[in-house]
Amino acid sequence: MDLGIAGRTALVFGGSKGMGRACAQHLARAGVSVWIAARTPATLAQTAAELSADSPVPVHWVAADLTTADGRDAALAACPSPDILVNNADGRPPGDFRDWSPQDWHAALDAMMVGPIEMIRRTVDPMIARGFGRIVNIVARSVKSPQAELGLSNGARSGLVGFVSGLSRQTVRHGVTLNNLLPGAFDTDAQRLHVAHMATQSGRAFDALWQERVAATPAGRFGHPDEIGALCAFIASRHAGYITGQSLLIDGGSYPGTF
Repeated sequence: MDLGIAGRTALVFGGSKGMGRACAQHLARAGVSVWIAARTPATLAQTAAELSADSPVPVHWVAADLTTADGRDAALAACPSPDILVNNADGRPPGDFRDWSPQDWHAALDAMMVGPIEMIRRTVDPMIARGFGRIVNIVARSVKSPQAELGLSNGARSGLVGFVSGLSRQTVRHGVTLNNLLPGAFDTDAQRLHVAHMATQSGRAFDALWQERVAATPAGRFGHPDEIGALCAFIASRHAGYITGQSLLIDGGSYPGTF
């Protein structure tokens, strides 16, 4: 399928690894001029080179942290007018809310709510002026199916989704959509880190917990980052202009509800 976005420009946070990298790859394959942003220059440079070799257009990189004002400034200095914005930030380790301080909550909000909203604030009006824009937030299934040990993510990510729900109805008539992708368990470094934290807290073996999580997924496997990359590219395409304000589960059937 021709996604109809060749020649557009995209800024993808967390684009050096995992799901963010897969989103950048699929956008670049569609002819989008992609800037990937993350914190580690060496990883970014290697990823950009690998994605460029696999795409019809070069992939660029910028060292930028979504959770800080300086990082957001750096990202927009490198890519000042993105037509497509992918917000993607690490979650927080599992734990017990009784152990979390206000500082823990503020850090979670900066990463998973305030940072993405600031990027939306700084890019959405130019998108409206150009008559085209796609904002895709990679969130988590926890906003629809909360996990007790992920309270920081449950709260902060739900705030972002609530904000997007209201704004998306104001921008769609101008050709700008905002949507959220809700991944379940994916085979990524972030998933391994999450399970490692659970193993440490429970005293159980990593491999046992990993296999339990695989078995608990109706699909019988973890998701592959390529699957969310393809979905992101479609939501960013010209074909998805009538989809806005949605939170799309991609979780192998794990969410048990009808709606």
